Amino acid sequence: MADPTYTPPTVWSADTESGGRFASINRPTAGAREEKALPRGDNPFQLYSLATPNGVKVTIMLEELIEKGHAGAEYDAYTINIGEGVQFTSGFVDINPNSKIPALVDASGDTDVRVFESGAILVHLAEKFGEFLPTDPAARAETLSWLFWQVGTGPFIGGGFGHFYAYAPEKYEYPINRYAMETKRIFDVANQQLGKTRYLAGDDYSIADMANFPWLAPFFAGTIYNDAKTFLSIDEYENVGRWAREIAKRPGVQRGRLVNKVWGDEDQQLLERHSPADFEGKNLDFTF
Repeated sequence: MADPTYTPPTVWSADTESGGRFASINRPTAGAREEKALPRGDNPFQLYSLATPNGVKVTIMLEELIEKGHAGAEYDAYTINIGEGVQFTSGFVDINPNSKIPALVDASGDTDVRVFESGAILVHLAEKFGEFLPTDPAARAETLSWLFWQVGTGPFIGGGFGHFYAYAPEKYEYPINRYAMETKRIFDVANQQLGKTRYLAGDDYSIADMANFPWLAPFFAGTIYNDAKTFLSIDEYENVGRWAREIAKRPGVQRGRLVNKVWGDEDQQLLERHSPADFEGKNLDFTF
């Protein structure tokens, strides 16, 4: 049976219940809804995030920098529970007027620098520490292209496929088919590239891989959007699977994926992170 037809009004207004997982916090306006300061630690970087794919990009980057010996990359990470609307408090909006995680304060200099949008944070950290972003113009362009490819494809996977397949209050054929097709096309783009190169931008691991891994790897692990792994026949993308399993073994990745994680087994949760000691006793295994 075809989906029921919806006739849009001449002028849209937010006077109807949108439904879905985040209906209670969704509004068509920006800005702070509550005056509340954010906590602050003593490390050079202050991160306010959640272990969603976009949040994990940044915690992987910070842990990879620490893994390479950059003591100056130490950070305090505080959980922003987006289901409770913490992203709309004044302290968070001051750092990210778009009220989305992650948001970072670089407090390593004389003046605090705010950085929001996960792609911008990865570039900021890569340039600051001289890691995971090549300086050769051609290699740099290739890396940035794959980084921003992910920034552009994420909304189709998450807000598109993930929303309509897993979160929407009703299941409709058209949006699920439309975004399933696009998600599979995205996987095929990555699969073809990884059939030619070890990592997305070439032979070297980079911020392009850090950005894409948290979005693509959970499909192989079967930990995202209900039974999406089966529904999308994810195992057919063998090159992406090889790449994801290799990256999943990296110690920085294994630590980074737990930071600000508030679901799943307790030994794989880390609500706040202030030092490497916080990982003691945690189950870092991520095999699939």
